[in-house]
Amino acid sequence: MVSLVCRLEHHRDDVNWCAFSPWCLATCSLDKTVRLYSVPDFSELPFSPLDGHGYAVHCCCFSSSGQLLASCSTDGTAVLWSMDTGAVVSVLEQPGRSPVRTCAFSPDSRLLLCGASDGSVAMWDVQTKALLRTGVVKDTSVVACSFTPCGQMFATGSTYGDIRVWDLEMNPLHSEKNAHDLGVTCCHFSPHHESSTFSVSFRLASCGQDNLLKVWMVTRHGASGCNMQLVHTLKGQSAPVLSCMFSSDGQLLVSGSVDKTVTVYDANQGILLYNLNQHERYVTTCAFAPNMPLIATGSMDNTVNIWRVEDGNSVLGYTTNNSYEDRKLSGQVRLSVTEWSEEDVLAWLCEEGLEQLTSIFKANNIDGAELMNLNKETLASALKIVLTGAWEGNCAHEIYHFTSFKVVYIKRSGTKKLIQQTLASLST
Repeated sequence: MVSLVCRLEHHRDDVNWCAFSPWCLATCSLDKTVRLYSVPDFSELPFSPLDGHGYAVHCCCFSSSGQLLASCSTDGTAVLWSMDTGAVVSVLEQPGRSPVRTCAFSPDSRLLLCGASDGSVAMWDVQTKALLRTGVVKDTSVVACSFTPCGQMFATGSTYGDIRVWDLEMNPLHSEKNAHDLGVTCCHFSPHHESSTFSVSFRLASCGQDNLLKVWMVTRHGASGCNMQLVHTLKGQSAPVLSCMFSSDGQLLVSGSVDKTVTVYDANQGILLYNLNQHERYVTTCAFAPNMPLIATGSMDNTVNIWRVEDGNSVLGYTTNNSYEDRKLSGQVRLSVTEWSEEDVLAWLCEEGLEQLTSIFKANNIDGAELMNLNKETLASALKIVLTGAWEGNCAHEIYHFTSFKVVYIKRSGTKKLIQQTLASLST
């Protein structure tokens, strides 16, 4: 069951994109503004709208911590905004000042990728605001980009119709010619992966002007290369499909179309679950909330619709019975992580398949407040848990290990963060 929760009608022109953080929804528009709403009541934030662009804003995205928002525009820039104050942190000018059509943070938020109308792809260092490197897709516009959940590769989609996979050095790893006839409009990697001893695979959703939504398996074979294999071709919409996104658990896939509909699929089986018809014009964007069973859809009717997804005993792939997962979801707003008891933390570890850690956490009396204050040093010294990878404050970012692939999940403030766990018990 999918129900309409509310409709946001503050934009004065087409809504081009929407994006969630755990506590905020951002929307951007042809009216040159970015608007921000509190989740879950969707009241507009005091410093909204953000007015830093001179022309239409095409895309926006949050850093993994939710502290930064990036937006990109026809004015040839990407702007970084502070989500504490709404102030401009930095203005990044695309090489050649071509209109910037798409942007995406890497999972660890160290990098920002921007694709432009002249086919250029720019990679920025978020901390130093330095342009690290550029690439180009000739004779086309780059209108879509997405990082793999490991952060070691990214994909771009172009109006020419091809999808390209790159490494972080801007080396092209694979090019899928004519992935969508007449052009790609959007692409998005699932947050999960499949791995074997010598390869790792990621699901990539793409959509285009050919009225199709496709699911691909992108496989990296160590140093020997990369390939893409088509898994599903989904035909639930009758006109160009303009946007697509996986849910945070990778179980659902949503898309928006020129036919004014929103479709929700079982991402694994490729089965159409819902077809929603509440927009009066083209549906240009769609996004799943990372920590609640919510979808936002934006349209050329100048509105953003908020939907709640429930189906029997499941909410966005989570079991909704009397389990701890259900109690956590239903109390997401009322009970923050800092209010968890020691028992709540232990139950959460078991729910996440981290039973090996319960004795350590119990012996150290870790409650919700202490959980939120753990950092790399205290995990290693006090709990003897060794983590590898980049950290931003106390937020663990996605870490990828190409030898063992022993990856586990930690949800912090409702957001999934991948942590490489190198405990001896998990390395065998």
